[in-house]
Amino acid sequence: MADVAVPGRDGAFDLRVADGRITDIRPATGRPAPGEHVALTGGTVLPGLVDLHTHLREPGGEEAETLRTGARAAAAGGFTDVFAMANTTPVTDTAERVAELRRRAEGLGVRLHPVGAATVGLAGRETVDVDALADAGVTLFSDDGRCVDDDGLVLDLLTGMARRGTAFAQHAQSGAIVRDGVVNAPVAPLLGVPGWPAAGEEAVIGRDLALVAATGGRLHVCHVSTAGSVALVRAAKAAGLPVTAEVTPHHLVLGDEHAVRHGPAMKVNPPLRAAEDIAAVRAALRDGTIDIVATDHAPHPARTKTGSWQSAAFGLTSLETALPVTAEVFTDGRTGTVDWEAVGAVLSARPAVIGRIDGTAGRPVSVGEPATFCVVRAEHWRAAPDTWHSRSANSPFHGRDFGHRVVLTALAGRVTHAA
Repeated sequence: MADVAVPGRDGAFDLRVADGRITDIRPATGRPAPGEHVALTGGTVLPGLVDLHTHLREPGGEEAETLRTGARAAAAGGFTDVFAMANTTPVTDTAERVAELRRRAEGLGVRLHPVGAATVGLAGRETVDVDALADAGVTLFSDDGRCVDDDGLVLDLLTGMARRGTAFAQHAQSGAIVRDGVVNAPVAPLLGVPGWPAAGEEAVIGRDLALVAATGGRLHVCHVSTAGSVALVRAAKAAGLPVTAEVTPHHLVLGDEHAVRHGPAMKVNPPLRAAEDIAAVRAALRDGTIDIVATDHAPHPARTKTGSWQSAAFGLTSLETALPVTAEVFTDGRTGTVDWEAVGAVLSARPAVIGRIDGTAGRPVSVGEPATFCVVRAEHWRAAPDTWHSRSANSPFHGRDFGHRVVLTALAGRVTHAA
């Protein structure tokens, strides 16, 4: 490993690394020790971040993102492991396509974990061969971008999840309720467009939880956005059901007033919600009802995010800003201190457990553990188009000031990002 100095104010440490593992941590001596090492001067060291919900677009959508540009964006955000959603062309719905995606990702600065489609071709008519995909190493199944609306298919999927110990990640969006909705229903009349009501999310979650109770299959609820959804997940956990949930960075800090103010650039699925929904998901993340932060990084070329509300693409990029947004949520308003243990839990340890990679990711930064970590420094920076590593710039945070920044990311002893 090359010598890397990270300037800061909170002390200095030398990490000795051999065969990709941390062999020693000690106060810095000012002189590099022989062999592989990293000198860490200041900042906060966290386990490498794990994103359970990333759209990397390749194959088929390379105009928006490639595996290489997505990996660079992930590493810049502190991520060492990303779960790539299946809505590519072709869809990741067979063991052969899982193997091909892994082959394409070899040598990148992140470990890529393919998410298997839940239904063949994402068409919502026939479940995939869960056993074949699980045998190929898939631990998470999802049609994300589309909801699996059919009761019988969800029953079959959750039965398969129970048999294999895998999880079904549901994009909760009832087609019959949401229809052509594009923004949060209460603000839709202001914009003259169809509304996307909270009930469209909550109805699917309620149905799926009933099927979890019937099958014992593991359900992971993607991008929770409403107070009602939080209440459903909280009750399910109290009942002991095997359910986990995620929230995106944008749903933690942005509301439907941003959609009204900024237009289709803020079009996302589910939509940005009301202030009471933001308060609910933030509280649920802090108390553990919502288990993790997942980016739902959804890059699009600039031309697809302009035009009308009806024609613009759904989706926002988030890999490079997830850490500072999460740090904001876990900052004590009185003292200004960040609960870094909680940040590490929701961005690393818990997603590693849900994705069943906790043997290699989300591990504490200590002697004997993999040298897979990121370093966060307290510094102010303003998000702008020239700061992005992603191929697309459809971030909702242009012009926003942040108080923390990832300055170093290492994967198994190899530096993948250094600012």
